[in-house]
Parts: sequence; C-alpha cells; structure tokens
Amino acid sequence: MNTANRTAPKPAAAFGSGAEEFREAVEVGSAQTKQALEKMSETAAGVTTLLNDSYSTALNGAQAYNTKFVEFAQTNTKATLDFIQQLSTAKTPSEFFELSSTHSRRQFETFSEQFRQLTTLAQKAALATVERAETDVTKAYRQRS
Repeated sequence: MNTANRTAPKPAAAFGSGAEEFREAVEVGSAQTKQALEKMSETAAGVTTLLNDSYSTALNGAQAYNTKFVEFAQTNTKATLDFIQQLSTAKTPSEFFELSSTHSRRQFETFSEQFRQLTTLAQKAALATVERAETDVTKAYRQRS
C-alpha cells in the first residue's frame, strides 16, 4: 500500500460551509424568536393596561352607585322613623289612615325617583366602562398597525 498518495479530508474545509449555514439559521431563528417574544410581551402589557383601566372605570361606577344606594337607604330609614313618630301621635283612625296614605304616596314617588337615579348611574357606569375599553382597544390596535 502506498500511503503517500492518500490524502486525509480537511474537516474545517469539508464541513465549514454546512456548519456556517446552520449557525446562520440558528441565529436567524433566535432573532425571530426574540422579536416574537418582545412583541408578545408588549401585547401582554397592553392587555394588562386595558384590563386595569376597564376595571378602574367599572369600580368608580360601582362606588358611585353604592354611595347613592346608601344615601337612599338613609333617607328612606329617616322617612320611616318620621312616619312612625307621626303615627304615634294619631288620635283617630281617620288620622291614622290619612298619615298612612300620605306616607305611602310620598314613598312611592321617592322610590320611583331613587330607582330612576340608580338606573341612570348603572347605565353611565356600564357605558363609561365600555367606552374606556373601546378607546383602549382602538388605541392599542393603531399602535400595532
């Protein structure tokens, strides 16, 4: 056997172009993955902000509703206590029925007005929450486009 004519393959030269292409493909894939993760992170931050804003708006509306509800409960309790006090001074059945009739009519009018105000507050709170979410979604969509 003649060993002088044999040539050993050069590993760097033989596999160099394949290794380089593989490295480039990995780098491109890594860059794309990093870019996708950054975009997902930005989107998640935007969604978190949107949810916080929406919950904050809804909470403000609920607080206003609850405050008004407590105010009405106090007003109605006072009216009932006043009515009981007036009943205790009634001397005749006709006076008792007149006081009862007057109180019932006033309370019906009061409850109707209170119901109207609470309904208006609930509608405003719901509308404000929806408008806030819509504004935030539109803003986020425009930023992404």
